[in-house]
Amino acid sequence: MNVRVISLVPSLTETLFDLGLGLDEVVGRTPWCIHPAEARDVPVVGGTKTPNLKKILDARPDVVVLDREENPKAVHDALVEQGVTVVVSTVEHPAEVPAMLRELGEAIGRSDEGERFAEATETALAGQPSAEAPGPRVTPMIWHEPLMAVGPRRYAGALLEAMGWTVPDLEPEGNGYPVVTPELLVEHRIKGLLLSSEPHAFALEEGEVIADAVEALGAPRPWCRLIDGEALTWFGSRTHRSLEGTELSV
Repeated sequence: MNVRVISLVPSLTETLFDLGLGLDEVVGRTPWCIHPAEARDVPVVGGTKTPNLKKILDARPDVVVLDREENPKAVHDALVEQGVTVVVSTVEHPAEVPAMLRELGEAIGRSDEGERFAEATETALAGQPSAEAPGPRVTPMIWHEPLMAVGPRRYAGALLEAMGWTVPDLEPEGNGYPVVTPELLVEHRIKGLLLSSEPHAFALEEGEVIADAVEALGAPRPWCRLIDGEALTWFGSRTHRSLEGTELSV
């Protein structure tokens, strides 16, 4: 019998298909689960923050895939109470992705495929630049009102560091998503701004406005570069491709 799986995590919906599941097995998703193209034919059971528990249970899933940070704990608890197997991702560093892929593969009956992607990720991590010399100091920008970045204690920042960038922690006591000011960029000697395409699709002009403000404080002007937000933030089967590709490379 085919396993019935619902995913409330866009990058892991993509991963389910990469692990070999199809439309007969993936029976629920969020509106942001858009890859691969066939995922758009999967019924929507609510958003990441607003999943519809009734729709989820009506789909009779064997497994529901959640993320600790993105999805409500109350939904997790209700599913467990109903006897549904729940796989919860807690990834904050690309080095944690292989274990997650193995766990997910086992939960959906695709252990061999999970192992294959886990090994590909481990190989990609091992092939990254040596950390002997620090890379350029950059801030990956993810939001515009207010200006927000992602730091090295979150997956996206840790991914960039694994690839050779230096991502200073602008707010060590914060939640990993600091509010950015020109003064902070000067204080941390930021040389470049990586402008993500999601969750906010930055235009180069927006980065140049930030760079203007830094320069106005008498500091060297940081350069700006547009980057693919999915390559930056989507973890799972995509991680090894992000590590091996040129989109985020130094």
